[in-house]
Amino acid sequence: MATDNKPSQDGGISSNVFKSEPQPRTLSERLRISLADDIISGRLPPGTSLDEVELANRFQVSRTPVREALRQLSASGLVVHRAHRGAVVMEASDTDLDHMFEVLTDLEALCAFYATTRMTADERRQLEAVHTAGEAIVRAGDEAGYGRHNAEFHGLIYTGTHNPFLVEILRAAKARTAPFRVLQFRSAGRIGASHAEHQKIVDAIHQGEATRASELMRIHIRHVRESIAAMRTELPSDAQ
Repeated sequence: MATDNKPSQDGGISSNVFKSEPQPRTLSERLRISLADDIISGRLPPGTSLDEVELANRFQVSRTPVREALRQLSASGLVVHRAHRGAVVMEASDTDLDHMFEVLTDLEALCAFYATTRMTADERRQLEAVHTAGEAIVRAGDEAGYGRHNAEFHGLIYTGTHNPFLVEILRAAKARTAPFRVLQFRSAGRIGASHAEHQKIVDAIHQGEATRASELMRIHIRHVRESIAAMRTELPSDAQ
């Protein structure tokens, strides 16, 4: 059996998705973060079975920390337990997603409003610099790269709210929708459209128009939901 600091090559434990979390101290916490990263990135799509034995072999550990990691993921909503199937990556109906995005839209819009009124001059410059850097990613048509860029862009707006409680709630909501949000950039033209929407939000923030920035963010998140809906219609029923 591998020790805590020797995960298998195909199961490298990453904390990229949860940078705001403290450094994990236990093996189960590290496994949870790695599996959450796989779920949120789309490497483990909704409906994927999570067999304890297979995961233990992948990470070269016993089933005990795997079972605890799955329990933690279940508590966060990323994993559910189904009769006769065991643990599976969270699935959601269109109605479920509508409910999630209804809340997410309000939270994102509130962040845009607060960021407009509270961002420092340096934070505004950083937001514009990151947005400008995204132009090359759009031209390259790099879906994965734009996904990372998109997360950084929105993360700067969250930081600009200077309200850690709001950000904590928003990140929890985003974690629940993350397995589905990765679909949006597979929609034709979505990368370019997303970047254009970001430009309008940046402009409103720089102009100090908080209400406009908030409304533009609402429109942006609605378009995300629409893109996801369009892509889900192209997936086989067992992949939804």
